[in-house]
Amino acid sequence: MPVLWIVLAVVVVLVLWAVLAYNSLVRLRNEADQGWANIDVQLKRRADLIPNLVETVKGYATHERGTLDAVVKARAAAVAARDAGPAQRAAVEGELTQVLSRLLVVAEAYPDLKANQNFLALQEELTGTESKIAYARQFYNDQVMRLNTLIASFPSNVLAGLFHFTPREFFDIEDPVRGPAKVEFS
Repeated sequence: MPVLWIVLAVVVVLVLWAVLAYNSLVRLRNEADQGWANIDVQLKRRADLIPNLVETVKGYATHERGTLDAVVKARAAAVAARDAGPAQRAAVEGELTQVLSRLLVVAEAYPDLKANQNFLALQEELTGTESKIAYARQFYNDQVMRLNTLIASFPSNVLAGLFHFTPREFFDIEDPVRGPAKVEFS
């Protein structure tokens, strides 16, 4: 009779562990989904700001057509890549960040533009959005790391395999200066 109790106790412990491990996997998957949704919201917000910024600069910097066209093209690519995975989306958003930085460098050469209230408001909004993108990216990548670690760790990897949990990609915007676009003017 004592052997039966021991076997029953082991089975109960295993079932409890399986339930807790499965719930942890589900929670981390949902948190990663939420993190990705937050990134998407902020990237859309940035994309929505860009046409106003381009129009404001266009009025002052008419001979900077190449830079303005590059910004419009990069924004269109970013909007089109909305349903892409993290790696492809990061590449497109990285290009947008680079051309947006070039646009803001062009604006440095126009003192009247730097003093324009509409431009200053857009600059402030863009700075806030860039910070929110960085925060959302960090949150998402933290959740992905936790999920991927649980999926790869024994014994939860057995349960993850049974229920088809797969590792997620990190979201890392490649930027040569390794930071958000600087949008402050002196």
